[in-house]
Amino acid sequence: MIDLHCHILPNVDDGSQSVEDTLNMATVAVEEGITTIVATPHHKNGRYENNKATIETRVNEVNKLLKKNNIDVNVLVGQECRLYGEVLQDYEAGKIATLANSNYLFIEFPSNHVPKYTKDLFYDIQLSGLTPIIVHPERNSELMERPEKLYEFVKNGALTQITAGSVIGGFGKKIKSFTEEIIEANLSHFLASDAHNTTNRTFHLKAAYDTIHQEYGEAMVYFYSENAELVLENNHVMVEQPSTIKRRKKLFGIF
Repeated sequence: MIDLHCHILPNVDDGSQSVEDTLNMATVAVEEGITTIVATPHHKNGRYENNKATIETRVNEVNKLLKKNNIDVNVLVGQECRLYGEVLQDYEAGKIATLANSNYLFIEFPSNHVPKYTKDLFYDIQLSGLTPIIVHPERNSELMERPEKLYEFVKNGALTQITAGSVIGGFGKKIKSFTEEIIEANLSHFLASDAHNTTNRTFHLKAAYDTIHQEYGEAMVYFYSENAELVLENNHVMVEQPSTIKRRKKLFGIF
């Protein structure tokens, strides 16, 4: 398996806090059947700033560490970039890392809203030859309340990545339910762990794929796993026709 979203680099953000944490995370990843991890430290989220050059250095160090400890997993360069107005300029200046040096760029929204300039900025990002991938849209409160916004982003060419923990209910019933709506409306294209540690924010990737298989069948498992490979190959990913999420109107506060 390929994990496109993981905070495995030590001492760079709220993920791994030590070399020991990184080794533990890599060990658990191997046990889950993960062979390749894209390291995606936070960038510009108000607390952390991890430029491309720093990430490349840390990834090289981690791969040497894993080889020394005979842990058979390969780590690639990535970044979880909070959306901000100068993201495209910083990409052109070499500060922004795409996923495994592909044309796919992880974009994170604030947890409680979607910036008003997102549509225009996504247009500019795509015009530059990059494809934005919205990470964990199921955990964004504005998208949860107004899923038509997510539909518009996807219809206009953005992609999305749902979190393994959300699929299995690790973030609660409401987020699990929204995740299912996203999947059923063809509004998701990737499944990844967003693992931060081996305790409360671990991988759950195998369990999520098992759940996907049970609820949606082998074809959906293939869809997510193949798309992860296509990103690493920098090829066009598979995209299904998206649809809007339709909900029954509330009556006296009850669905």
